[in-house]
Amino acid sequence: MRRSPSPAEAKVTIERRVADVFNFYRDFQNLPRFLGDVMTSEQVGPATFRWTIRGPLGVRLRSTVRLTEERTNELLRYETTTAPGMRTHWTVEFSPGSEPGRTEVHEVLKTPFGRLGRMALTLVGKPPGAEVAANLRRLKQLLETGSVTDTEHAVAGKFGRPAVGDHRRPA
Repeated sequence: MRRSPSPAEAKVTIERRVADVFNFYRDFQNLPRFLGDVMTSEQVGPATFRWTIRGPLGVRLRSTVRLTEERTNELLRYETTTAPGMRTHWTVEFSPGSEPGRTEVHEVLKTPFGRLGRMALTLVGKPPGAEVAANLRRLKQLLETGSVTDTEHAVAGKFGRPAVGDHRRPA
């Protein structure tokens, strides 16, 4: 029996209550505030959003994303609405941390074509595992400090500083 390759995943502990973290993440219009390549998120239906993403070489892509499962303060599942087999799937779990006022966030990303899809993304400078981890670090920064300084695996200049590897001086 053939095992499917493991998805990209990361975890972070945020110094905020579960309800605060869940409600912030659940408002998909907040996602551009910490996701490295999502520039805008516009709600187009009750559980459907249109994202504008800046990809490699500055290419702008539009993607429609649908919330497929929600358990308040516990779980969000969403996916792109492309053809089956071509969809990207996210699962984000929220649970109380080891101490009151802390939240554990665990995100799992499944890309189309499994390991091959992840390798292709890595070759164009978008390694899924590193991006998931960087996005969660930015979520933590934003919710704990009110600002984002982590620019790793983000569009150059999006968070006010050049991205890692971008040696240009800020304007």
